[in-house]
Amino acid sequence: MKTSFRTRKKCYKCYRPQSSCMCEFVQSIKTKTKFVILMHPKEFKKVKNGTGHLTHLSLQNSELFIGIDFTHHRRVNEIIKDYDSFILYPSKEAINLSKEGLNVKKEMAIFIIDSTWSCSVKMFRDSKNLNNLKHISFDSTKLSQFKIKEQPAEYCLSTIESTLSILEMLNKWHLEGTKEEDLANFLDPFHKMVAYQQEIAQDSLKNSLRYRVNKSISER
Repeated sequence: MKTSFRTRKKCYKCYRPQSSCMCEFVQSIKTKTKFVILMHPKEFKKVKNGTGHLTHLSLQNSELFIGIDFTHHRRVNEIIKDYDSFILYPSKEAINLSKEGLNVKKEMAIFIIDSTWSCSVKMFRDSKNLNNLKHISFDSTKLSQFKIKEQPAEYCLSTIESTLSILEMLNKWHLEGTKEEDLANFLDPFHKMVAYQQEIAQDSLKNSLRYRVNKSISER
């Protein structure tokens, strides 16, 4: 007996199903800073609500790598060697971009771990080459718009929202010259993704309620 499996076609740019591709809403911007997104394999599988790929697509000067231990990752080590490199990691020693700028002598690279907090801690601990990078953080005054996903704390932000905050801080300290209109549109694909998932959830709820009503009537 022949068994057929239906597979949904995927967009290999945003890694979402083609039916919900967000690429048309991405407006890729130029930055002097290189952004390096280190994505946990579990995050790679989150086709419905992952923002790492959208962040990468939105930044022309960015690279994305998938893994857990980057200690011997050739390209990551090249970037660390060639750039003044920092990592977004809210430790006690972190430089708070909301209060001070960064002292850089070469081109700058900022590493962002795209994962849950517990997985991020493991990635950081296992990747020995990341341990020597200076930590950066910022005071988040915005509430996440990630309405389809519960955040671990009130002011926790998604990867793309955190990246926007970093760009705004770099502009503040004249380390970047990103145009205001580019920053204003940076979250467009994220907002469209959230709206799409909310619509799907609402349709699913309506269908479920309709099914219950019809079933109740038929059982009378």
